[in-house]
Order: sequence, then structure tokens, then C-alpha cells
Amino acid sequence: MARNEYQQQLEALRAAVVEMSELVCDRFRRALRALEEGDEELADAVVTGDHEINDLYLELEQECIDLLALQQPVAGDLRFIAASFKIITDLERIADLATNLGAYARRIDRDRDRDWDRDRHRYPNIDVTHIGIQTIEMVEEAMRAYESDDAARTRSIDAMDDDVDALCERAGEAVVRDLIERERNLDDGILEDVSRTLLTIRDIERVGDHAVNIAARTLYMVENDDELIY
Repeated sequence: MARNEYQQQLEALRAAVVEMSELVCDRFRRALRALEEGDEELADAVVTGDHEINDLYLELEQECIDLLALQQPVAGDLRFIAASFKIITDLERIADLATNLGAYARRIDRDRDRDWDRDRHRYPNIDVTHIGIQTIEMVEEAMRAYESDDAARTRSIDAMDDDVDALCERAGEAVVRDLIERERNLDDGILEDVSRTLLTIRDIERVGDHAVNIAARTLYMVENDDELIY
């Protein structure tokens, strides 16, 4: 009976980590929408709701610690608990990046005295929302691998990250090139847009890195393979 209860605890931990990932991915998607639309109300909801993710993270962290201390797991169970502990850390950091995007969206709203349509389309060849969705889909794919112990799925995440890195690099270069071409025709509004866009690109790229981390820990969990761990 004790063994059955222990297995139930492990499966409950897995389900809770998956649930946390769903909350985090939803928060990041809402942050992208707030940034795209300049929606201050939605941005506020993302920023002020960060404590919910932090509380959930601490709760799951304690569950991992309790399982390690009380059950003294070995082999596959130990790798599973250790991977889960690392994954919730990556998820919490993705939620922090969503909060960053919410803060950038708030800054857009404060700047509405400027020409919003003009500023929104200053970089028509950069689709930040599209890149952001690609990165969060990487996280979702990595979590599907974790949920189903699917090692094959984890190896595709690293290749997806190379594509995202290339998109982010091109986007950053486009912003800098536009800045250089303007030379002295700069005002505070343009500089604000440049700063916000570059920070957004950086944070989106980091989400992709966290997705790779999740895939790496999952592969190690399933096959004791550290191939993807940097």
C-alpha cells in the first residue's frame, strides 16, 4: 500500500508540473497579446498575477523536497523528481519573462499621446508575436515530452531553438539597422521603441532557451542521457 501511495505522489507531482506549465504558457500568450495590442488592462493582469505562479512554484518545490527527504528515491524515480524540480524553475522564469512583456505593454499605453499606429508598425518586417508564439509552442512540446516520457520529442526542441535564435538575430539586426539609418533623426519616442523592441526580442529568445532546458531535463529523466544539457 505504501508503494502505491508513493507512486500516486509521483504521478500527482507530474500532473501538477504539467498544470503549472499550462498556466505559465497561457500567461505568456496573454502577455504577447497585451504587447501586440497595447492593452494596459491585460498587461496589468499579467504583471499582478505573477505571485500566483511564484506561490505554485514554492508549493511544488516543497513537494519535491519532501519526496527526496522522506522517500529517498533512487534511479528513475530520483531522476524524475530532480527533473521536475529543475523544470518548475524554468517555468517560473518563463512566467517572469511574461511579466517583463506585460511591463513593456504598460509602457506602450503610457505613450499613447504619440501616434500609436505609426509606432506599432515602425518595424513592419519584425513579427514579434509570431516569434513569441513559436517559443511558447516549444515549451508546450517539451512539456508534452515530459508528461508522456517521450525522449524522441525532446530532441526536436533543440533544432526548433536554432530557428528561433535565427529569427531573433535577424529581428535585432533590423532594429539596429533602422536606428543607424536614422542617424540624428531620433527622438525619445523612437529610442523608447528601440529599447522596448530589443528587450522583447531578448526575453522571447530566453523562453526558447528555457524550453531547451525542459527538453534536456526530460531526456535525462527518461533515458539517463545528458546530451542536451549544456
